[in-house]
Order: sequence, then C-alpha cells, then structure tokens
Amino acid sequence: MYTTHLTLIIPAIISFVGTLLAIFFIRSYMVESGIVFVNLNPDTRRKTMLPAAGGVSVAFGFTIGMLAYIFGDSFGLYSAVASLSFLFAAVLSVILITGVGFLDELNIKSSMVETTGMKDIRKGLKQWQKPLFTVVGAIPLIAVNAGMTTVMLPFLGAVNFGLWYPLVLLPLAVIFVANAFNLLGGFDGLISGTGLIAAIGLLLYSIVYGTYTGALISAILVASIIPFFWYHKYPIRILPGDSFTYCYGAAFVAAAVLGNMEAFGLVVFIPWIIEFFLHLRGRFKTTDLGVPQKDGTLAAPYGKKIYSWTHIMMNIKPMKEWEVSLYMWIVEILFVGLAFFLKAAALL
Repeated sequence: MYTTHLTLIIPAIISFVGTLLAIFFIRSYMVESGIVFVNLNPDTRRKTMLPAAGGVSVAFGFTIGMLAYIFGDSFGLYSAVASLSFLFAAVLSVILITGVGFLDELNIKSSMVETTGMKDIRKGLKQWQKPLFTVVGAIPLIAVNAGMTTVMLPFLGAVNFGLWYPLVLLPLAVIFVANAFNLLGGFDGLISGTGLIAAIGLLLYSIVYGTYTGALISAILVASIIPFFWYHKYPIRILPGDSFTYCYGAAFVAAAVLGNMEAFGLVVFIPWIIEFFLHLRGRFKTTDLGVPQKDGTLAAPYGKKIYSWTHIMMNIKPMKEWEVSLYMWIVEILFVGLAFFLKAAALL
C-alpha cells in the first residue's frame, strides 16, 4: 500500500521526468517547424533563434503527473484522497488554455512586425483576443463547481460569494492570472523562476495549513516547472511562450481554488497584480526588456518612466540580464513570506 506521502511524491517524479523528456523533443521539433523567437544575447550582441512554445512541455509533464495519481486509484493501488472529477477538471483546464497559448505561438510572420514596443517575427494573438480565448481554461472548473463559495480574505474575514464565485469570480481569476502572469517575462529565468517560487509557496502552505488536493496539484506543478527552469535560466536554451504562461495560470488557479487557499494565492500573486497596473499605465504598448549596453548591462528602455518591475530594477543600477531575474526572484520570495506572515497573524 502506498502512503499518503508517496501519492504526492510518485506523481511529482513522473511529472518531472515527463517534462524533461518533452523538453528534449520540443527543442529540436520547434526549430525544425519554424516556431522560434529572435533572442539578442546582451553579452555577445548576437541574435539567435530559440525554440518557442516551451510551455507545452510543462503542460505535458503536469498532465501525466495528474493522470499518474488517477491511475493509482483506478487500478486499486490506493484509495484516492482527492476528488478525481476535480483533478480531471484541473487537467482539462490546463490542456485547453495551453492550446490557446500554443495557437499564439503559431502566428509566425516572414518579416519583422511591431509588437509591444519591439520588433520580432512572432506577432501572436491580438490583445483583445487573449482574455477572450483564455476563458476556456475556466470552463472545466466551472462545470464541476470547483472551490468553496466562502473565502477567507485578508482584513475582511470570511466572505460568501454564493453563485458569483463559480460563475463570475472563477473565470475572471483564470483570465486575469493567465494574462497578468504573461506580462512579467522577457528575461532569462525570470518568469519560470518567479513562477516556481510562487508554486513552492502554494505547496508549503498546502502541507502546513491547506488540503491534500492543494498539495497534490502544487507538488505536480513544482515538479513540472523545475526541469523547464533549468533550460530557461541564464543562458536561455528554450523560451516559455504563452503556452507556459497560460498553462501556469490555469494550474495556479486550480491549485489555489481546489486547495482552498485563494487568499494566500492572492497575496503571492501581488507582484503580477502590480505589474498589470504598471503596464496599464503604458496602455499595454510598452516592453519590459532593457536596452543592451556595450558592457553587457541593460538600461531601462524608458529612462525614469516605470512601466514594469524590471524598469525599477534597471533604474536601481545597471544590471545584467541574470541580475534582473535574481532581483525579481527575491521580490517574489518576500511576497511569499508576507503571505505566510498574514496567515500566521490571522491565527493569533
């Protein structure tokens, strides 16, 4: 008989291995298929073509990790603690929204086009299409009436949203988290690193305060991101693309909702909420990327004008690309710590 701990560890290991194998395949396949992205290395000043749509590998790893848990119950290896209908909803949510992200990756142009203040060969979906299409990620969770309608919110206490929770708040959460998470990236290891830290925060919270379902989804999410982070950190070897950001957004919401840790997840996600409003100041037409300098550092693209967390970092001092990512990892660690502090204070 498997213990409860093994029913978390084994699916996580399968997820890790599945993601790693998928990365090996995707790296060559995307290049051969022309699904690539122009990357300017600030150290060598050379443009390279990197395989895009790396998020497909994370979605694959997440999916087989979840199915591995379901397999164990179906074949009598153990009695599942988590609701299988909720787990299937989480898997379907990730698959559907990853498909939308991958659709965005396929829009390759034969010549450079203008996108968010820079030129590249990938145009992608239009700004208004992204929130419209990403709502599909919420449909499976709505169908199973996922989550509890009463949510403990910081400073407000217990709030019962009734039918507003599954029919309005849940789809809005998926749309916002997926698209806001997509805003803070562009630097090697930044989006995968901050996403990994946030997912680890959800996992730790689930183990200490939360539910088994939250721990299971979070553990599988963490395990699927780790190998991808290794290939995405500086120097980058694969790009995440919208397939990663949308996949992560759906998985993050599923873990928070099914693990009954919405308030904790809200605090953990604050850096992306701030990023959303910073981009809103620039009407979503600004870039968070820096301007490469001769010494290999990056300068803020708009001087003292701030439209992103990364602009704040590059205004502190001239930074290399890996330094910007490192500083953002520290910021996310601080917000995870804040979320735990607020939870501990609420229990006093």
